[in-house]
Parts: sequence; structure tokens; C-alpha cells
Amino acid sequence: MDQIADGFKGERAIVVPYSVRNFQSENELTKNLFITHIGYYPNAKYHFRKRSKGALEHILIYCENGKGFITLENEQFSLIKDQAFIIPAHKAHSYEAEISKPWSIYWLHFKGIANSLHASVSGKILNLNDSRSSDRLNLFEEIYQNLEMGFNPDNLEYSSICLQHFLASIKYTDQFLKIKTADTEVLDVIPMSIIFMKNNLTSKITLHDIAQYIGYSSSYFGALFLEKTSFTPMEYYNQLKIQKSCSLLQFSNLKIKEIAYELGYYDPFHFSKSFRLVMEISPREYRSRYKTKT
Repeated sequence: MDQIADGFKGERAIVVPYSVRNFQSENELTKNLFITHIGYYPNAKYHFRKRSKGALEHILIYCENGKGFITLENEQFSLIKDQAFIIPAHKAHSYEAEISKPWSIYWLHFKGIANSLHASVSGKILNLNDSRSSDRLNLFEEIYQNLEMGFNPDNLEYSSICLQHFLASIKYTDQFLKIKTADTEVLDVIPMSIIFMKNNLTSKITLHDIAQYIGYSSSYFGALFLEKTSFTPMEYYNQLKIQKSCSLLQFSNLKIKEIAYELGYYDPFHFSKSFRLVMEISPREYRSRYKTKT
């Protein structure tokens, strides 16, 4: 039985749709290691999760602050600031925040056909309080923000590579500490247009609106976006709306019809139909399955 608080202020989470997971499991660059769920729970008081048969994926929990406890096949571990723990798939486990000083955690679920990278560091406390702790969290944010920008192949492949780097930084600590790389930022019309879409999820923008913002013609921008992302701009925009609706279903108490109108759908039926096309389950099923769970 789950015993969990009704949400945590500032929480974030992304659940990758099953159709996208199928793509990841077949794509040459992602099939070895890919993410199915990812999120952040700050000050997660009363957070508790128990799986008597384990999870289908491996679970990584990174404690930013506070304290919590992880039980893996009857062995208990205490997790504190700058420590991480990887729970292997299919292993009975539970985890919970300490009541007096509840943890703030970054977490993700991952799987793939070849997971030897994490095997030697699974099932034990990993101390990460070194000079590059912030770089690891930056890697986590790289993963999260790319998935938040949509599930196009480039974002999925880049997130998979970032996860490999994240796990490698834990396994090969000495090598990770030797090199400090500078952050770089690449700006072009594709991420600029996606940011514009994300800032207008509650509006009813058109292809013309996006192209005008970028300064391109609708036809040229549409062709360029399709080439770079494998989606038309409006398909991508709808995907971002669905992703936002997932967050509202999981972390708010808005009714489904309120979420539909909030995101500019004609009616709840139109919203539910669009949601099922992307997520392969209904909004009601999604809320029942994922509301405030890792």
C-alpha cells in the first residue's frame, strides 16, 4: 500500500509514453540504456513507496538534502545529502523519507538491453559529495529539460547519452574528477521555436504564429522543423500540450475537463482522444496510475 503525501511543492516529473519507449528499445543509440520516468521531489515529507515484486526498470535515487531510507530485499540503507542509490529491476524494495528531515530527491527509472554500466554500483550507498556534485545535477537537468522539450529522436538520443555519462561519473569517479568541462549553449531556431511553444501552451497558436516569431515563412519553417525533429511543428506542439497535461494530472487536483480547457482543447472528448493517441492510456487512467508516484 502506498502512503504518500498529496504532492510536494515544487515537484516535477515526466513519464515517457509507451510508444516512445518502444522506439527507444529499438533505436540503435538508445536501446542499451534509456529513461522511462524522471523527476524531482523537494522536501518530500511522508514520501513512501513499496513494490513487493520490484519495478520493471532500474531506479536511481539521488538525495539532494535531508534523509530517507531504502530497503532492498530486507536490507535497509540510510540515504543522506549527496548520496545516491540504484535499485535493480525486479528486486523487492521500499523507500521512504525520514519524518523529521524528509529528503529532497532527484529520481529516474531506466532500462535497456545492456546495463553493465550500473551493475557494479547497484544495491549500495554511493557517496557523491565531491567537487563535481553540481555537474552531476547539471547532467540530470540536461536529461530532464531535453525530455521536457519533447520526445523527438534527437532529444531521446541525447538524453540516453547524458544518462550514460551520469552513470559513468558514478562508476568511474576518479576519471570524472580529473576533468572540468565548460558549459556550452547552442541556440538555433528549433529550440527557440520549442521554447515559444512551451510558453504558449494555454493559447491556440498556429504554424504561422510560430514561424512569424522565428522570422521564417511557414512553409520553410515547417519543412526545417520536420527535418530536424521528425515531427511537424503542430504535432510537436500538441505533444508538448500532452506532456503539460501529464504534469497537471499528476501534480494538481484540476478536473480533467478543467485541464482540457486550460490547454486550449475544444472539449474534454477532444483532449482525451489526443491524450490517448500520445500516451496510449486515457487521462483518467494516467492520473490513477501515476499521481504523485515515482
